[in-house]
Amino acid sequence: ANMLDKPALPVWANKLGLQGIDSSKFRDDKADIGTLAHEMILAHLSKRKPETEDYSKNQIDAAENSFLSYLEWEKQHIIEPKLIEHQTVSEIYKYGGAFDFYGSIDETLEIVDFKTGSGIYDEMWLQVAAYGKLITTDPIQRYRILNIPRTEDESFKEEVKTDLSLHFEAFLKLLDFYYLNKQIKKG
Repeated sequence: ANMLDKPALPVWANKLGLQGIDSSKFRDDKADIGTLAHEMILAHLSKRKPETEDYSKNQIDAAENSFLSYLEWEKQHIIEPKLIEHQTVSEIYKYGGAFDFYGSIDETLEIVDFKTGSGIYDEMWLQVAAYGKLITTDPIQRYRILNIPRTEDESFKEEVKTDLSLHFEAFLKLLDFYYLNKQIKKG
């Protein structure tokens, strides 16, 4: 999905530059907070202690705030994980991935992707659709993306879909393009 254009990024980087902020450092700190918040959620669901030793106290505090916003959401649902952070491959389609959550939420079988950042974007659904096809034991009934805020200016967002067949078709076309492009570069 990284072959898709991300037109907002240069605008965002330029805006930070005008404010005198080094966008690479700003992004790295926010990215680290997001990575740790993601780790805290998955550790919680896996009933293990999160690995925080590579992070500053400020990053840990910010990530804990993100994690608390997840816990507020979790309180409103019945959650039964089957697989957390599960890495697998599709022999049929020739790709692999590690999805965040597979299990039931409110007694409905779902794939859930936890994202941190400023929103939920269309191309994220291509990834979730691909994750859904990695589960071959049971039919997935719902797909969900939870966007967990890292900072005060971001907000908690949630989107749920029941049919990602067109998204999966688009993913396969991108996958075909990826393999074709590799052949072209080999010459």
